[in-house]
Amino acid sequence: MGSPFLSLSLLTLGVDDLARARTFYEQMGLVISPQSGENVVFFQMPGGVLALYPRTLLAEDATVDAQGSGFSGVALACNLDSPEDVDAMLNRAVSAGGSLVKPGQTVFWGGYSGYFADPDGHLWEVAHNPFFPKDERGVLAIG
Repeated sequence: MGSPFLSLSLLTLGVDDLARARTFYEQMGLVISPQSGENVVFFQMPGGVLALYPRTLLAEDATVDAQGSGFSGVALACNLDSPEDVDAMLNRAVSAGGSLVKPGQTVFWGGYSGYFADPDGHLWEVAHNPFFPKDERGVLAIG
């Protein structure tokens, strides 16, 4: 086995209302894994797993303060195949209970993107980036 390297295989979002967050992500088209439990919900995604966990318990586990405010400096991103797909995903997020932060638009780097926030305020960029190819599984393959 080679030397260890940093990789992202599981992303955990701390949420205030686990049932509400679960419903939101189900309405976004994700399917709950049977590995989910009373205090955690897992969704298999291409390239990894999205987990939802109560914010207070996640903060307790990390030994940090659960109360944060404002912009956290993190945005999750979803790269889609076309600007029309971006607009459809942004609309789906709003219909599922999210908030539109920035409508889809042509951006300075030559793609098309917009932002939504989930019910807990987690920021998602939804983009069409013609410069980021995907592999046969739909996972970004930028070299």
